[in-house]
Amino acid sequence: MTGLLPLPAPATAVPRPAAAASRPPAAPTDLRLALPAGVAWAAAAAALSGTPGAAWAAAGVLLAAAVVAWAVARPGRSAVRRRAGPPRRGLTVVGALLCAAVVCAACAARLTTVRGGPLAEPAARRATVTAWFTVTADPERSPAAGAPLAEHDQATLEVRVERVALPGEGPPRRLRAPVLLVVTGGPTGAWLDLQPSTRVEATVQLAEAGPGEHLAAVAFAHGPPRVLAAPHPVQRAAETFRAGLRAVTDRLHPHARALLPGLVVGDTSRMPDGLTEAFRRTDLLHLTAVSGTNLTILLAVVVGPGGLSRAARSERGGPAGRLGLPLRWVAALGTLLVVAFVVLCRPQPSVLRAAAMGLIGMAALALGRRRQAVPAVAGATLALLLLDPWLSRSWGFALSVAATTALVTLGRRWGEALCRRGWPGPPARLVGGAAAVQVCCAPLAVVFTGQASVVGVVCNLLVEPAVAPATVLGFLALGCAPFAPAVGGALAWLAAWPARWIAAVAEQGAALPGATVAWPSGWAGGALLAVVATALVAVARRAARRPPVAALAAVALLLALVRPQPVTGALTAPLTGWPPAGWRLVACDVGQGDALVVRAGEGSALVIDAGPDPEAVDDCLRDLGVRSVPLVILTHPHADHVAGLPGVLRGRAVGAVQVPPPPTPEDRARWWADDADDAAEELVARWAEEAGVPLLLAAAGERRAVGGVSWRVLWPRAGPDGTLLSSAQARAAPGHNNSSVALEMEVDGLRVVALGDLEPEAQRLLMREHPELPAADVLKVAHHGSGMQEHELTGRLAPRVAVISCGAGNGYGHPAPTTLRALEAVGATVLRTDRHGDVAVAGGGDAPRAVIRGSSASDDRG
Repeated sequence: MTGLLPLPAPATAVPRPAAAASRPPAAPTDLRLALPAGVAWAAAAAALSGTPGAAWAAAGVLLAAAVVAWAVARPGRSAVRRRAGPPRRGLTVVGALLCAAVVCAACAARLTTVRGGPLAEPAARRATVTAWFTVTADPERSPAAGAPLAEHDQATLEVRVERVALPGEGPPRRLRAPVLLVVTGGPTGAWLDLQPSTRVEATVQLAEAGPGEHLAAVAFAHGPPRVLAAPHPVQRAAETFRAGLRAVTDRLHPHARALLPGLVVGDTSRMPDGLTEAFRRTDLLHLTAVSGTNLTILLAVVVGPGGLSRAARSERGGPAGRLGLPLRWVAALGTLLVVAFVVLCRPQPSVLRAAAMGLIGMAALALGRRRQAVPAVAGATLALLLLDPWLSRSWGFALSVAATTALVTLGRRWGEALCRRGWPGPPARLVGGAAAVQVCCAPLAVVFTGQASVVGVVCNLLVEPAVAPATVLGFLALGCAPFAPAVGGALAWLAAWPARWIAAVAEQGAALPGATVAWPSGWAGGALLAVVATALVAVARRAARRPPVAALAAVALLLALVRPQPVTGALTAPLTGWPPAGWRLVACDVGQGDALVVRAGEGSALVIDAGPDPEAVDDCLRDLGVRSVPLVILTHPHADHVAGLPGVLRGRAVGAVQVPPPPTPEDRARWWADDADDAAEELVARWAEEAGVPLLLAAAGERRAVGGVSWRVLWPRAGPDGTLLSSAQARAAPGHNNSSVALEMEVDGLRVVALGDLEPEAQRLLMREHPELPAADVLKVAHHGSGMQEHELTGRLAPRVAVISCGAGNGYGHPAPTTLRALEAVGATVLRTDRHGDVAVAGGGDAPRAVIRGSSASDDRG
C-alpha cells in the first residue's frame, strides 16, 4: 500500500513483484502553497468585482488579519516552544493572508488604471481622440455585430494606449491603459496584418468597457492604421517562424493544414468551423490552445523525461544530459526554451501557466532538488496572480490550472489504482489522467458551454499517442521552415499523419449521436455536474469489483453514445409520441431560422435549409432518425438558413448540397471559392468540400425525385451559365431573399410549397411565371411569416396547413399579424415553431394532420 513499508509475506502468500517491493514509499503531498494560491485567487476575483477603494480596504484588512494570525501562531512561554518556532499551519495561514493582501493591493492599482484613468471621462461621453498605442496581441477577425454571415468585416485588437490627445485640450496625455480596439469597414486588412509590439497612431472613438472588464475603454477605428514603429526584432523573428510553418503546411491534407499550426503554436486561423466544433464536442480543443502538454514534450526531448521530476535522472535522459552538460547548463537551456515557447505561442493564460511551471522545474533542476508537482502548480498560479490579477477571472487559466492539478493528484492516484488491478503501467496512467481531467474540468466548462462531452475521455485516450509525434515534428518543421523550406516541408509531411489521426478521432467522436449531452449552464449547472461526476466515480469504483455490473454499464454507455435508431426509436417513440406515425415533413425548431425536413424513406429525408445552429438541426434530425440525406437545399445564403449546415453533415450520408444561382457571373465564383474568406457562400463551399459532398446550383424547371418525394424548382429562373436569366428580374426583385429557391413538392400524395424568404416582388414574378400553380396542402410561409407577403399568392395556394418557422421573442415581429390574418382567411391551420416547437405534418393529401410535439391537431378539411 502506498506510504507503508512492505511487510514480510507469509509462506503461503503470493510473492510481490520485485518492482513493487523495491518501490520507495510515496512522499506525502506538499500542500503548503495550495492554501495561499487558493486564497489569493478568491481575493483577486472578489476585489476585481468592486472599486479601487474597496480593494485597498480589503488589502488593509487582510494585512491586519495576517498580523493577528502571526501573533496567535507565535510560540508560548515555554523555552522549548520558543526554540521550536511558530507552528507550520500558523505560518501557512499567515502566508495565505499576506498573499491575499498583496493581490488585493495589485487589484486596487489595476482598477485605478482601468476605471479612474485619463480615458474614463472621454469614454463616458464617447469622445473622438487621437491615440498612440502598442499592439499587445494578435489581431482577430470576427463578424460585425448584427451583420449577416456574409459580412465578416470586423477586426479586434488588444492594445496598450500610451498617449492620447483630445481636441482642444492641449498636449497629449501620457498613460498606460489596456484598450480593446474594434475596426469595421474597409481597412480591416491593414489592421489584421499588424504584429504584437507594433506602435500605431489612429483616430478613434472611445466608449466605456463592460462592467468587470480588464479594459480602460473600447475604441472604434474606421480608417487605416498609421504605423509609427515596426515590431520588436524578437516578435518579427517569431512571426517569421510562424509564417514559415504556415507556408510548409500549405499543400498538406486540409485537416493537417488546419491543425498543425494550432498544435504547435496555437495558430487556429485556418481551423474550419466544422473541425473546431468537432474538437469542442470531444473535449480535444485544449490541443489547439497551447499549454503544458506541448511544453512538457519539448522539455522532455531536450532535457530528458526525468529532468522535470528528479534532477539526478536528467544526466541520463535527453540530448543535453547525454552531452554531459552540467545541471545548471541544462536548466539554462530549458529556461531559454521556455522563453522561446512563450514568444512563439503568445502569452495566453494556459501558456503563461505552463511557462511558470517550467521555470520552477528548471530552478529545481539547477539546485539539484526534486520538483514536487503540487507545489509547482500552486507556486506558478500564485506568481501569475501576483503579476496579473485579471487571470483570476480567465476561464482559460482556470481550466488550465484545474487540468494540471487533476493530472498530478487524482490522475496519479487513479493510475496507480488501475495498476494494482493488473493494468499495464502506461495505459493505466493514460486512463487515470484522462478521467481525472474530465471529472475536474467538465463542471467548469459546463458553466459557460451548457453541454458536457460523453466521449471526451475515450477521444483523449485515442489521440494521446499521436500528440507527441505531431508536436515534436511540428516544432522541428517550425525551426527549419525559414532556413530550409524543403526540410521543413518534409518534416511537416511526417507530422501531418498523426495530425490527421487526431482530426479523424475528433470528427468520428463528434459524429456519435450521444457525443454530448445538454446540461444547465451557470454555476448551478456546474455544481450539479460536479455532484453527478462524484457519484459516477463512486459507482464506477464499486462496479469495477463486479464484472456483470461493469459489463452492463459498458453496454448502456455504448447504447447512449451510438443511439441505434431501431433501439432508441422503439424505446422513445411510445413514450414521447415523437416522431408521429406517418410523418411526411417536420419544421424543426431551430430558433430564428428555417430547417424543413421532408421524409424520403426509412431513415432518409430531404433537408431544406439548415437554420442558424448546427446543434439544433442535428438534434432534430437525430430525433427523427434521419441517417441519410440525399440532398440538402439551401434556399439562400443568410446565416439563419445556412449556418447550421455542419450539423446536417455531421455523421450522415449526404448526397449533395444545392444552392441558388447568384445574381451575377462575378458572384457565381464565390460558391466555388478555394480560398474561403468567411463569406456565407464560401463557408458553405468549404463545409461541403470538407465533408466530400458535391455542390450544385438550382434552376427553375429542374425536376428531381427521391424515394416518396418528387419536386420541381419554381424559382429563381436561371440561364445556362448559372446566373439569373434576366437582369430585369434581378432589378425587379433584388437581394438574396428574392433569389431564394422556391419548391413545389409532392410527398406521398401531399402537395407542399416552400417559398424560402421570397418577398412580394419575387412572389409576384413567381405567379407570372407559374400561372398554373394549383392549391397546396401545406405551405412553408415565406420569410418566417413576416409582413412582406403577396396575399394574392396566399389566396391562390389556399393551404390547408401553414408552417411558420421563427424564433420565440425574435426582434423582427415575426410572424406579422397581417400574415396570420391572411392565412386564417383561407382556412389554414397555422403551425408556429416559436410557440409549438418542432411541428409535423402527417398523413396524405386526403387527410393531412398537423402534429405538435407532445400533442396533435387534425385538419378535417377535405
